[in-house]
Amino acid sequence: MPRLFTALEIPREAAMSLSLLRGGIPGARWIDVENYHITLRFIGDVDGRTADELVHRLDRIDRPEFTLSLSGIGAFGSKKPHSLWAGVSPAPEMFALQAEIERICQRIGLPSDPRKFTPHVTLARLKTARLDDVAHYLSGRGDFHTMPFKTSRFVLMSSKESVGGGPYLTEEIFPLHEARASASFARSALQPESSML
Repeated sequence: MPRLFTALEIPREAAMSLSLLRGGIPGARWIDVENYHITLRFIGDVDGRTADELVHRLDRIDRPEFTLSLSGIGAFGSKKPHSLWAGVSPAPEMFALQAEIERICQRIGLPSDPRKFTPHVTLARLKTARLDDVAHYLSGRGDFHTMPFKTSRFVLMSSKESVGGGPYLTEEIFPLHEARASASFARSALQPESSML
C-alpha cells in the first residue's frame, strides 16, 4: 500500500511564485512544482480496510472553504538544516479542519501524530547543503509572499516509498462547502436598507 496523507493543494499561480525560489543552494534537491502541497495529516502505510474507513469518514467532513496565502521562508533543522519551506498564513478554518482529520485518524485506530501541526510547503530537501549557504539564501528572501487564494477542497494523496518529494498521486478529493456566513453577509450587503427605499 502506498504511503497516504491528507493535504491542501497549491493553486497554479501560487505554485509559480514558489517556483521562482528554486536554486541558490548547492546540494539542495528541489521539489517539483506539481508536487507542492500543505500536509494536513501524515497517515502512512495502512491496509485496504483502514484506507476505506478513512475515506468514508473524511467524506463526511462538512467544513467551509477558506482563504490562505503563503508568506516567509525558513528551514527545518537549525544546526543541520534538512528541508526548506514556505510559510502558510494562519487560518482558523485550516486548523479546525486539521484537528477534525486528526480526531478521525485516532478514532479508526491510527496512532496520534507526535508532531505539532506546522502548516508549510516544502520547497527543497537539504541533505548535503551547508549551513552558511542556507543562511545566505534565507537572508535574501525573507519578504516572500503570495496573493491570497481560496481553498475549496482537501485531498487524500499517496507517495511511493523511498521517494521523498514526490511524485504524489491524488487518491480522493473532499470538497469544502461555501462559507455560509459570508454568503449571507454578501447578500445582505447587496440589498438596500429599508430606510433608503
